[in-house]
Amino acid sequence: MNFASIRIITDDIDRLVEFYEQMTGMTAERPAPVFAEFVMHACTLAIGHSSTAQLFGADSVVAASNRTVIMEFRVNDIDAEYVRLQPLVGDWVQEPTTMPWGNRSMLFRDPDGNLVNLFQPVTEDAVKRFEGRP
Repeated sequence: MNFASIRIITDDIDRLVEFYEQMTGMTAERPAPVFAEFVMHACTLAIGHSSTAQLFGADSVVAASNRTVIMEFRVNDIDAEYVRLQPLVGDWVQEPTTMPWGNRSMLFRDPDGNLVNLFQPVTEDAVKRFEGRP
């Protein structure tokens, strides 16, 4: 089994795609007006319009209501990313902080309120944990 993607359902796909394009520096693939993908080396971030939710079954997903999942992106320089993202992010949860497990991370919410963590392994043990990973 291989983890393939995480998908966000939103009522405003264009706004959310634009946010993630600016955050990641990537251009989303748009195979349909109601769907976008950011295909990365390790995983894919997919964004679907709430109109696609009926394809999964009635009331199976609700846009902008996530409070349990954190999307995490490893970066090379967390402090530089913090400075770069200041004009883009409107809801900061945590400024860059070194966590007990050795990652320096910052958390913020995307325009739909989904929690995003950008992190950089900074301790020797944390760096070792990520060796060989995409």
